[in-house]
Amino acid sequence: MSETREKINVEELYGRNVFTLSKMRAALPKKVYENVRKVMEEGGDLSRRDADVVAKAMKDWAVENGATHYTHWFQPLTGITAEKHDSFVSTPDDDGRMLMGFSGKDLIKGEPDASSFPSGGLRSTFEARGYTAWDITSPAFLKESGTGVTLCIPTAFCSYTGEALDKKTPLLRSMQAINTQALRILRLFGNTTSRRVRASVGAEQEYFLVNRDKYLQRQDLIFTGRTLFGAAAPKGQEMEDHYFGVIRERVGAFMKDLNEELWKLGVPAKTQHNEVAPAQHELAPIYEEANLATDHNQLVMETMKRIAIYHNMRCLLHEKPFEGVNGSGKHNNWSLSTDDGINLLEPGASPEQNTQFLLVLACILKAVDTHADLLRQSASDVGNDLRLGAHEAPPAIVSVFLGQQLEDVVRQLVETGSADSHIEGGVLRTGVSTLPDINKDATDRNRTSPFAYTGNKFEFRMVGAADSCASPITTINAIVAEAFCEAADRLEAAEDFDQAVQALITEYMTRHQRIIFSGNGYSEEWLAEAERRGLPNIATTIEAASALTTRKAVRLFETFGIFTETELASREEIIYDTYAKTINIEVLTMQDMAGKQILPACMRYARNLAETVLALREAGVEPAAEVQRLTAVNSLINEAQAALDLLTEAEDRAGRIAGARERAFFYKDIVKPLMADLRTPCDRLERIVDKRMWPFPTYEDLMFEV
Repeated sequence: MSETREKINVEELYGRNVFTLSKMRAALPKKVYENVRKVMEEGGDLSRRDADVVAKAMKDWAVENGATHYTHWFQPLTGITAEKHDSFVSTPDDDGRMLMGFSGKDLIKGEPDASSFPSGGLRSTFEARGYTAWDITSPAFLKESGTGVTLCIPTAFCSYTGEALDKKTPLLRSMQAINTQALRILRLFGNTTSRRVRASVGAEQEYFLVNRDKYLQRQDLIFTGRTLFGAAAPKGQEMEDHYFGVIRERVGAFMKDLNEELWKLGVPAKTQHNEVAPAQHELAPIYEEANLATDHNQLVMETMKRIAIYHNMRCLLHEKPFEGVNGSGKHNNWSLSTDDGINLLEPGASPEQNTQFLLVLACILKAVDTHADLLRQSASDVGNDLRLGAHEAPPAIVSVFLGQQLEDVVRQLVETGSADSHIEGGVLRTGVSTLPDINKDATDRNRTSPFAYTGNKFEFRMVGAADSCASPITTINAIVAEAFCEAADRLEAAEDFDQAVQALITEYMTRHQRIIFSGNGYSEEWLAEAERRGLPNIATTIEAASALTTRKAVRLFETFGIFTETELASREEIIYDTYAKTINIEVLTMQDMAGKQILPACMRYARNLAETVLALREAGVEPAAEVQRLTAVNSLINEAQAALDLLTEAEDRAGRIAGARERAFFYKDIVKPLMADLRTPCDRLERIVDKRMWPFPTYEDLMFEV
């Protein structure tokens, strides 16, 4: 440790690779800059002349910083990002000199192939045209990679016929909806100064780091992102010593480089620590507007993968890379605030007297209760099925945690129609004279709650680690916008506002109090209680998919222009198709690993045992232990081979099922249990077979050698 560490000036580093407002202001004529800001804040279109000016300034800045190409960076329904690079070079002049060009048209519109991305039937192979449209609200940035420096322009992606083919377009639509309806609520309370209400998000990102060399020896990690086989290591997370433990040097070096790259991209990375499982870690950013937070989270995931390679590691973002230890989630912290600094979810010193806050809270309870199925669906994917409800993540039943203080206020309102007191946080006295007394929050936290109030925000804890933030935030914005709209409709027509708003708060809280739960979401008692309350318990992704096309869902999304019925049906179809394809890849990988690696290795081990048995008997020694082991290994080999045969047969049957929904349910109901049947004897064999003969790295190798 004798080398001197380079000092980092974070203030100078932050946003270096972003075409920020300050850089835009310096590069653009004042009038053009004002026009850009107006479109960003109020909507509308830039004139072609202004777009040309912005494009030239953006190109000059990018080229000055080493860029040779630009790309429209978008988020198709694959859940990850996409980009097609074009160089700045244009037609050479008469003297043969290459000119660098980038017009307003190039900035505003692109045309990727729309038929090669998931569309759920919206686009056929022969219908290829789609458009990317510049999202002026998310700044352009420079990405440094093996291809050089590329100017990335955040965009939306739509089909030739106008349907959204991406995650961003519906998110932006939902942000417009929540802004419009929240402003109606504020105006009812006499607020005439706030001009915008922004949905803000802070997305905590969990991830695993493993050795690159070990990773490359495992087909399952390469093809599926998770281990399909693997016996538990002698030590897991039971000692609870990894959580918040000292960060290892190698991991710390990765985190340092990750932070620097993210800060250059304008991502406000703030918190880093070890998570619960061995080799698991977390990064959390500062809150940002939902659109920017979603873009930045995609950059976080991309950058994690890229930086890990430089440290001879691989970053695993799958929700459940290892069986038997905690998987990874992405806690989406959601709040609403105005452009002039008012947080609509701030209860104030006396929440029982804060009528505006109570109305907002009542509307959120109504929204979550009414659309619990949609909220559950928004956090669904194949990988997340492996962790939700597994005593490491919230259950599949959506409920709301309010904490003692607010739950007591709700109780008063429900029982008497008014509330006149609130529970104080009190003071924590440590009993040590040299330690300060600590002012406690008014309530504890609840890590088993899917939708938990945590002071001035709600934490949606169900989202999977690899998921885009866009879908859950779009859904939250939409359902709350609907509740705000219905409340505003009634209150705007009321003759006595004070009386009407108090009655509405009490009505909503009374009708929707069933969604409030502060206990242990992992308990069997809660499952029974939730069923008694009539709360939906949707166990898997494909069971949740149909929530998108119910009558109430279509009405919700069409009312606020977020999705058309056609767009919703396409997304349901994509879920079924993606589910089936994902499990299909896992099955093919299991067949390869079991048939070409595990079973041959175990047979070689059995042969060695058999030769040892014969040799000992020839020497006049009774090989009791060897025979016992050989018998066990042979029995497990036979069990594994039989399971492999059944899985192969089922996979063949799945391939002959035509409908996407039917095929997906076949994989869930028939194929997945057979996958477990194959894994069980293989994992038992791993515990017996000579480690030197096992064909790929074990959990011990993967999780404890970083």
